[in-house]
Amino acid sequence: QVQLVESGGGAVQAGDSLRLACAASGRTFRGYTMGWFRQAPGKEREFVADIGWSGRNTYYTDSVKGRFTISRDNAKNTVHLQMNNLKPEDTAVYYCAASSRCSGSGCPSSEYGYFGQGTQVTISS
Repeated sequence: QVQLVESGGGAVQAGDSLRLACAASGRTFRGYTMGWFRQAPGKEREFVADIGWSGRNTYYTDSVKGRFTISRDNAKNTVHLQMNNLKPEDTAVYYCAASSRCSGSGCPSSEYGYFGQGTQVTISS
């Protein structure tokens, strides 16, 4: 079992930044690909970014490339999502996820076995 707890969400204005954190506990964190997903009201959960176990390989959905950065610290069992130049369309609940099956490069949520409870991000124009 892997337990994931997100933090760092909030309500900010367009152009601002937020840094989301995900703290993992339970089974060995190092071997898991970690991802961030988001779900806006009335929409399906969508992939945002992922990072391989070594931290060297990252992948982003097109809409956040150049604005978001995913990183991980295996020694501290944490994953971060730095979000810059936020836009109203980034408004969603953001979920941290862990996968022992996905090797990175944008795997769908079905490849992830563990999700956190989510943190709300609201961007006003």
